[in-house]
Amino acid sequence: MTAANADPAPSKRSMLRILGVTFGIAVTLGNTIGSGIMRTPSQIANRLPSVPLIMLAWALGAVYSLLGAWSLAELGAMIPSSGAYYTVARRAFGDYAGFMVGWTDWIGQCGSGAAAAILAGEYGRDLLPSLSRPILTATVIAAALALMQWRGIRWGSRFQNVTSAITALVFLGLIAAAYLRPHHPPLANALIAAIPSGLPFLFAYVLVIQAVIYTFDGWYGAFYFGDEIKNPGREMPRSMLNGVFLLSAIYLLTNAALFHVLGLAGVARENLPVAALGASIFGEMGNTAVRALMVLALVALTNGSFLCATRVLYAMSKDGWGPHGIARVNRGGTPSLALFLTTFVTMIFLLSGSFNRVIAVTTFFFVARYAMSYLAVFRLRKSEPATPRPYRAWGFPWTSGAAIVGSLAFLAGVVASDARNSLYGFLVLLASYPIYRLARKRVRLA
Repeated sequence: MTAANADPAPSKRSMLRILGVTFGIAVTLGNTIGSGIMRTPSQIANRLPSVPLIMLAWALGAVYSLLGAWSLAELGAMIPSSGAYYTVARRAFGDYAGFMVGWTDWIGQCGSGAAAAILAGEYGRDLLPSLSRPILTATVIAAALALMQWRGIRWGSRFQNVTSAITALVFLGLIAAAYLRPHHPPLANALIAAIPSGLPFLFAYVLVIQAVIYTFDGWYGAFYFGDEIKNPGREMPRSMLNGVFLLSAIYLLTNAALFHVLGLAGVARENLPVAALGASIFGEMGNTAVRALMVLALVALTNGSFLCATRVLYAMSKDGWGPHGIARVNRGGTPSLALFLTTFVTMIFLLSGSFNRVIAVTTFFFVARYAMSYLAVFRLRKSEPATPRPYRAWGFPWTSGAAIVGSLAFLAGVVASDARNSLYGFLVLLASYPIYRLARKRVRLA
């Protein structure tokens, strides 16, 4: 008997189906908006000094995310599960693919949560010098979020809804103020370097596209809550698609506002151009408000990472890949042991400082799981034609095919730009097979 056919002991309680589209959109924003949009515009402007080309890159990132959302919306409505990528990979490509995707996804989410918490601690120190130990602050943030989520999904989802709503409203208010309030004239573009040409231009643009896609990463947040969304066949697609549309609007309009107020040279000069945008419009108060927003967004991102990671571990344990107790759900609808293990591993990454390496290595896998999930749409259309599909990917097969091509190109770019960590990722893939065999043997004996 394999993991796919195992009949593990059921948990005493099930996940609570109480989440709706509001949470789906909130977790999309909360799982995506972090330090990326605060820093990436400056990095891109230094690498490619052309406003039209930069805006085109952000538009391409939005299109790529939308292509992916159409495909994942079909899978999420067809196979509503907490396992997200893990469940889809196992269903379409078998136990080993599911095992690899699930464990690397869980570890990657723990690493992302640690990174977001430590950044929140560092920016918190800039706001309040008394918070002089960012790691201690990050530890307190992680512990507080875990305690809140342990009380139940209602607490975790409400926190995500509120923090994401504040983040979106502040961004939209900042964008509106950029055009409605007076500000200093932008720096002259003559202060920036010339646009590269030939192969240097191609290489620079590939890196720009990569940076944009990294900044968009997280748009699939609702995918992890298929067991908790009230009507996943209807609300999963609405959550994903509306989340991507709102996220794309915020990113594109934020960049337009940055160039309108700061100019290309000003964006390139600032380490945190969004904070500089706030200062240009509202003075020092605006700078402080944006930095406070960064802390809030990073805490929301940590919360989203905890929620997603916990549900992956829950789904894998429910299928027999871990002790049955990990799949046990408490009265509030939280897999409490899965949450504890997620928090424990996150704390290890946070205190050891190893989360950067974890994220760098698992980047290879998160790009690969993009491609695998889009391939799963084709595979399941062929292998399970009679399975009900409440939502079908718009424009299939062209949209899903384009998403696969984009993912493979992105994967090639990741390997070329970070060969060492991609090699480590490949070695992790090879080393995982013996672990998978041991885990499968355990399932047979269970």
